[in-house]
Amino acid sequence: MNIINKAFGSGFFTGYIPFASGTFGSLAAFILYFIPGFEKPVVLIPAILLFSIYGIYLGNIFEKTYGHDPAECTVDEVVGSWISLLFVPKFNIPVIIITFFLWRAIDIVKPFPVKQAEKLPGGLGIMLDDILGGIYTCLIINLVVVRFIF
Repeated sequence: MNIINKAFGSGFFTGYIPFASGTFGSLAAFILYFIPGFEKPVVLIPAILLFSIYGIYLGNIFEKTYGHDPAECTVDEVVGSWISLLFVPKFNIPVIIITFFLWRAIDIVKPFPVKQAEKLPGGLGIMLDDILGGIYTCLIINLVVVRFIF
């Protein structure tokens, strides 16, 4: 595995942190969200699409190297985090914090059909469960939290 695939597949090397690698991968994604302009859907959506496709490819490589759905592969958490942040009001810190914790809860609990998607083989299973979890989080944040709380 080359260094580029290792860097992106591990969510900027967060996958090699020996504990809570998914949480650290998500944190890295949330930090990148604060790059000026990155929060705009015209930037964020192409990043999500690119990393989703590349993530499926990387997931296959990581599984061959580390085994089924390895903790070292956190590109899925990066993509799920970015999906969660879609359309969140720009730099609304309370909403972003709520989004982070809701995203992590959904990623850990894996409500239907997230858990079933995880069972798909290879990189597709690695990525799809987090894509679905990100969509759940995005919907909850934008339809409930942003609309009724903030």
